[in-house]
Amino acid sequence: MGNLFRGELIRLAAMDAEKMSKAWEHWNRDALFRRLLDNEPPTLWSARKIQQWIEKELERGDQRFSFSIYPLEGERLIGFVELNVTNWQHGNAWVGIGIGNREDWGKGYGTDAMRLVLRYAFDELGLYRVTLGVFSYNQRAIRSYQKAGFVVEGRERGALSRDGERSDMLVMGILRPEWEAQQGAMYKAAGGRDEDRN
Repeated sequence: MGNLFRGELIRLAAMDAEKMSKAWEHWNRDALFRRLLDNEPPTLWSARKIQQWIEKELERGDQRFSFSIYPLEGERLIGFVELNVTNWQHGNAWVGIGIGNREDWGKGYGTDAMRLVLRYAFDELGLYRVTLGVFSYNQRAIRSYQKAGFVVEGRERGALSRDGERSDMLVMGILRPEWEAQQGAMYKAAGGRDEDRN
């Protein structure tokens, strides 16, 4: 089974509102980070205001599961991932993820974190479906989500206006049977046999 919160490149940890708010205050200064993450106009918030917002969100613990992302070694906070269960009865959730500093982009941290949170969603929470939204201009993120098993399910054409150009909003999703098939394929590629799996 291995460590539920430890991947190949990163580890997930409980979200510390004070530590996360200080990191967010720094990340928010990069307008590109905000444009890749959110469809709202980039804004600058104080660490105090961000901390209050995070604390309020963390109170919704029965449906929201929030994690900080750290490299395997060290205490340098590099991002976050959050699973928001929208319907327990049907097993549906949305996921959001962000890697804060540009020097940490493109290193596989996001893909590794997404794989961990999907394992948490399907194995621990017993969910059936995980969905996310991503902007069509964020090709790096789209490739990362595809590596984690997501497929494009829908497109809101021209949903965003940035720098005088219209971009689409993509909806991507993964179902538990698809994730299980992917896990089996990865296990076999690593030289394992189905009868050896728990």
